[in-house]
Amino acid sequence: MRLHVIQTGSVRLKTAWPEGKGHGLARNLHALLDPAWTDPLPIYAWVIEHPEGVIVIDTGETAQVSQPGYFPAWPPTFRLAVRETVTEAQEIGPQLRLLGIAPDDVRWVVLTHLHTDHAGGLHHFPRTHMMVTRVEYQQATGRSGKSRGYLPQHWPSWFAPTLIDFADQPIGPFPTSYPLTQAGDVILVPTPGHSVGHLSLFLREDNRTIAFAGDLSYTQDLMLRQKIDGVSLDERAAHQSLQRMLTYVQSTPTVYLPSHDPAATQRLTEREICPKSPTKE
Repeated sequence: MRLHVIQTGSVRLKTAWPEGKGHGLARNLHALLDPAWTDPLPIYAWVIEHPEGVIVIDTGETAQVSQPGYFPAWPPTFRLAVRETVTEAQEIGPQLRLLGIAPDDVRWVVLTHLHTDHAGGLHHFPRTHMMVTRVEYQQATGRSGKSRGYLPQHWPSWFAPTLIDFADQPIGPFPTSYPLTQAGDVILVPTPGHSVGHLSLFLREDNRTIAFAGDLSYTQDLMLRQKIDGVSLDERAAHQSLQRMLTYVQSTPTVYLPSHDPAATQRLTEREICPKSPTKE
C-alpha cells in the first residue's frame, strides 16, 4: 500500500485552542480570547492506496474560506480564533490528481468529523462513498449544527453519507469498532470529545498501526501528556478518548498522525513509532 499526506492550506489558532486552559466554560472562553496565536498549522488530509480501493481520510479545507461571508457571524469562533489560508491549488481535488488519483476513483471518504477544515473539500467527491458517525452527522445538521460551529449550509446538496454505528468488537482499549475493509486491516474506532461523534482510523501495516487521529489531539506530545484542547465540549469524553489512545500506543507499535501536527508528515515517511511517554527535553 502507498500512503500520502495532502496539506490543504494552513490555519492559525489561539494558543489556548490546541492545549486548553482551565475547565468548563472558562476553558472554551480562553480558546477564543487568548491574545496569542499559534504559528501556521497544517490542515492535513490522508490517502491510502489500498488493494480494496483508495481511501481518503478527511477532505481538508476549501479556498472559499477567503470569501467574505463564508463564515457566519455566530458563533464567533471563526471571527475570534481562526485564521485559515487556502488556495484553490491546495484543495484536495487538484492535489489528488497530482498523485495520479482522480477523485472519482476514490472508493471511500472517511470523515473523522464534520468541522469545516475536515469537510471543506466534500464537493470534490460527488460519486464517492462518504462515511461519518451517525451521532456526528446528527449533531452537525440543521440549525443546531450551525450553533455548534458546523457549516452544513456549505455542504453539497448531494451529501448523504453512510452513517456509522460502532459494533461491540473491541480493539485493545476501545470497546467498539467498525471494520472498513474485508481484509480487516482498516478499522474505525470512536474517539469522541473534540466533537461528539469524532472517530479515528487504524491501518494495520506489517507489525504496526498507522493511527489517523483527526483532532483527537493537535500534536503527538499533547496526546502523550493527555491534554485536551480548548474547544472540546465534553471534557470527560475527550479525556477518556485520549486515555484509550495512550493505552493503545503503549501496547501496540503505532505511528500517530493528528491532522494539524507539523511533525506528522515526517513521522509517516519514516514510520516513526510513537513513544510510550512524553519526550523529555
